[in-house]
Amino acid sequence: MKLEIRNWGNEVVGEIDLPESVFAREVNQHLVWEVVRAYLASLRRGTHKTKERSEVSGSGAKPWRQKGSGRARAGDKRSPLWRHGGTVHGPRPRSYAMKVNKKARRAALAGVLSQRVAEGRLVVLDSLELEEPRTKVFLEKIGGLGLAGEKVLLVDGLENLNLYLASRNRPEAKAVDARSLNAYEVLNHRWIVASEQAVRTLTEVLS
Repeated sequence: MKLEIRNWGNEVVGEIDLPESVFAREVNQHLVWEVVRAYLASLRRGTHKTKERSEVSGSGAKPWRQKGSGRARAGDKRSPLWRHGGTVHGPRPRSYAMKVNKKARRAALAGVLSQRVAEGRLVVLDSLELEEPRTKVFLEKIGGLGLAGEKVLLVDGLENLNLYLASRNRPEAKAVDARSLNAYEVLNHRWIVASEQAVRTLTEVLS
């Protein structure tokens, strides 16, 4: 499968061969759902906490005698039945991480990438380097590709610091490293703009 390689000026400067084993796979919807669910769950901090009856402030003394007062029996001011008492079965700090096999993650990523290729929403550039880390320059480059206002995922290497700095304050754009790309980010953006080197890296990882 051949795909054109362009530059920031939207001029064709070559072509790249995309292996069908990676970029022409059938999408397994259930597998993608499992991988995306696990990814979103891993983003949860899990630091929620409520105090139980042993943790709320208050005396442990019996409020009144057991019999003779006419009131219901009570043995603790921190009872969950009382105001300011402890919470029963409240949330506790926990991890929401789910185990997903490496092969499953890669298969899901290859599937959604294949979907973007089939839709014609993968743009390969010879380089994503910017002369300076300015958002104005970045927006001009994206506009030159005809993607102004679109949700764009920029895939390159960690060494391209200017790209990250120029795009980080734009909600419609996100720059990621090719080796940390995941299925959720691909699905969350309508267009993928990747450097030639990033595509080769993805091919190496997903083959």
